[in-house]
Amino acid sequence: MLIAPLILALALQDTGTSAPAPLERETDTVLGGVEAPRQPTGQSRSGIVRSPRIEPTPGRGAEGSIRVRVSDLVAVRGQEDNVVQGVGLVTGLAGTGDGGSAARQAILNLLKTQNIILDPGQITSNNVAVVLVQATLPPGIKPGRKIDVRVSSLYDCNSLVGGTLVFTELQELTGQTVYATAAGPITTGAFSAAGDAATAVRNHLTVGTIPLGGKVERAVPTQLVSDHGYVYLDMRALKGSFANAMRVADSVNELYTGAAVAQDAMTVAVQLPADLPEATHVAFLDSILRREVEPDRFARVVINERTGVIVMGEGVRITRGAITKGNLTVTISETPEASQPGPFSDGTTEVLPRSSVLIEEEDRALTIVNGAVTLQEVVEVLNVLGVTPRDMIQILQSMAQSGMLHAEILVM
Repeated sequence: MLIAPLILALALQDTGTSAPAPLERETDTVLGGVEAPRQPTGQSRSGIVRSPRIEPTPGRGAEGSIRVRVSDLVAVRGQEDNVVQGVGLVTGLAGTGDGGSAARQAILNLLKTQNIILDPGQITSNNVAVVLVQATLPPGIKPGRKIDVRVSSLYDCNSLVGGTLVFTELQELTGQTVYATAAGPITTGAFSAAGDAATAVRNHLTVGTIPLGGKVERAVPTQLVSDHGYVYLDMRALKGSFANAMRVADSVNELYTGAAVAQDAMTVAVQLPADLPEATHVAFLDSILRREVEPDRFARVVINERTGVIVMGEGVRITRGAITKGNLTVTISETPEASQPGPFSDGTTEVLPRSSVLIEEEDRALTIVNGAVTLQEVVEVLNVLGVTPRDMIQILQSMAQSGMLHAEILVM
């Protein structure tokens, strides 16, 4: 097999002709040459980028004390909202309904009320969904009034768009008394469009409302004046304090001498005059709720670590101290490489791990934090640290533990 190439080489040497240039890679491939596999060269990278610090511009607003209505601080006992609910059936869905047996059983129950008996195997539920129906009854609402209704899917329904709620009864917690009924077309404010390889969805598809789709069937008992002739004003959520209770009571006593007593930090009892006609009870209470008081300044810091939101009340105070905060950033990137065997080597492909670990530690000196007695001073002192909101969350919690921060911290 090697005689012909050898004779050709000797002939070229005798004639003085140079040997032909090596064949290019493409020619080798065409003639059947085997090229070694190319190894991967890509790399994975990860890092944390910190954006430039933004200096906020103070907006225009009122300075000094703020007065609010008594109705913003308290709620009248016995005049609460009530939630009623029921389980209903939504029909008319374009193949986006429930796929389980619960929807088929609900359809059978509905058809039985119309004296239609079918075999469960003859029913499909793609156009029907079982939903939870809820409504809120305002205090004092009377039978016959219309209310809004909320509808949400209970099972594996894909969309409620275009559906209609079948007549549904809404009961209280025990399910023994029907207080409202609901029916009608559902509004979701959403839509979806799907192709073979892409889907576009706007808003939530499995929750909707029926504006004025509910009807009150029974009034919920309410009470404005107690049996002893008192109206109780209970502080709203996170508004309760001894100062607020005393200020509300003092405001009421300025209008009706000796009528109000602050029982504790959450309740103010108002006694109605003995000679006050029952027809004027509402006017008497309205005159109290319209009065304005200066609310207590809460020393409270609300932190939402999931979103990085920090809200401070005006009563927050800081004592002098020293703070340092050094960021520690650990970056780990994995770039596994596949090692391909050479041709005709009878080898196997192997995946080789490639890890890159980078640790960056920020070196900062201690920062003196001066005391602050007003909200403006607190903001200016904390801005000196020049940290991100998420770092500020850790600093505020540490300041509270050290005694520098004089405020109640609420973590959401």
